[in-house]
Amino acid sequence: MGIVKTWNKWANAHTYYPLDLIRIALGVFLFFKGLHFMSNSMILIDLISPLRGWAGSMLIIHYVAPAHIIGGILIAFGLLTRWSVMAQMPILLGAIFINFFGVLNTSNLILAIAVFIGCLFFLVYGSGKHSADYYFKMQQ
Repeated sequence: MGIVKTWNKWANAHTYYPLDLIRIALGVFLFFKGLHFMSNSMILIDLISPLRGWAGSMLIIHYVAPAHIIGGILIAFGLLTRWSVMAQMPILLGAIFINFFGVLNTSNLILAIAVFIGCLFFLVYGSGKHSADYYFKMQQ
């Protein structure tokens, strides 16, 4: 727990508006991707078609869209950012590895890797000084 507190102190001392804008853009992107998967569920079913015989493929379909929608909102507002990013990590790893089991789509692979790297950054960096986490912490 002490490591997370030192990371938060460092992140709050070295906060910048462009990083907050990147965090907000990442959250908005994940939110709209979740809405896209929810409104076009056949796209998600086609994406996981290489895993059709594996156990839990239906669970994946029901986890991805709500996790993106709720996690995107929380990341955009900077509320429980690290927890939200951790919920996105299995989905993003699946999005990266699914390209190697099925047809390789380089644009989807590059997008998934970029979002994964962004989530890794905010897993370490946290939500920053201009976030709901910081606001609620200062209210105490």
